Amino acid sequence: MSTLRFGVLGAGRIGALHARHLYGAVDGASLACVYDADEAAARRAASGGVAIAADAGELLGRDDLDAVVIASPTPVHAEQVVAAAEAGLAVFCEKPVALDLATTRDALAAVRRQQAPFQIGLNRRFDPGFGALARAVREGELGKPEMFRSLSSDPAPPPPAYVAASGGLYLDSAIHDLDLARFVMGEVTRVHATGRVLVADHFAEHGDVDTSVVTLEFDSGALGVIQNTRRTVYGYDLRIEVHGEAGKLVAEDARATKTWHFDANGIHGDHVHYFLDRFRDAYRLELQAFVDDVRAGRAPSPGPEDAEASLRLALAARDAQREGRPVEVARHDPESTGGTQ
Repeated sequence: MSTLRFGVLGAGRIGALHARHLYGAVDGASLACVYDADEAAARRAASGGVAIAADAGELLGRDDLDAVVIASPTPVHAEQVVAAAEAGLAVFCEKPVALDLATTRDALAAVRRQQAPFQIGLNRRFDPGFGALARAVREGELGKPEMFRSLSSDPAPPPPAYVAASGGLYLDSAIHDLDLARFVMGEVTRVHATGRVLVADHFAEHGDVDTSVVTLEFDSGALGVIQNTRRTVYGYDLRIEVHGEAGKLVAEDARATKTWHFDANGIHGDHVHYFLDRFRDAYRLELQAFVDDVRAGRAPSPGPEDAEASLRLALAARDAQREGRPVEVARHDPESTGGTQ
């Protein structure tokens, strides 16, 4: 297949980054059109003769597109996924497709009916360090994996308006850790979660928490723990550990540069303070994988089954926290999801 011509729906932080990558950093792809409700944002994301659409329908109706990146606000993801699939486009959608399973399943059913290539934007799978850890676990470097740990923390809490529309900590942030748990260790059978408001009162106003610990039980019998907080004053911080019978693997790198400073005050290093900086390579690599798969006629991954499974797991964690009890993770229906990875 020749170069994939992309449209981008949504030119906020992530959409604008995708647009920049498509403008020259992703082999086999080009950027043809951008739409955002804020025309100024769309114009900032477009460059070099890239068209600006008046609305999402205009962009999806263009005859010079092969694929679309959906980076618009979450409430319109599902309808745009359906419209893009029905327009015959390959679809890359930022997570989640929707904040509930029924809407998610309906949208993904349309993707399957149209046989549209689809990838969900779970970018951490494409982080070089996390990806190398996952491959090492699958290749048996640790023998049988026994324990999994993931830590994710933001340098500062998001504002109230963001919290109100985000779906909450588990669907907005912890979903990445939960997806990585599946990706590295296999399916989860039961979750328990404890959450608190320790950072900012506006989380409580929206029925959300800003600090959480989730425990996981995997199909294999292994155990896991996920820690999330909306405040880490020294910067963005993430790490994954897997302990097995033959040792342990750790993926962590929160430093912006690899230089240590030695002086009278001690030993110092810097930190990454923004998630787009920390995962810039991962965002590019996930688009590159999508383009490569579509051009080769392969089903992109993570695909529809992962979009549903990650949401199901995040909803289970949210329910466990709200109800104060362990929650069994429902098995998905292979006929509705196309199987698991």
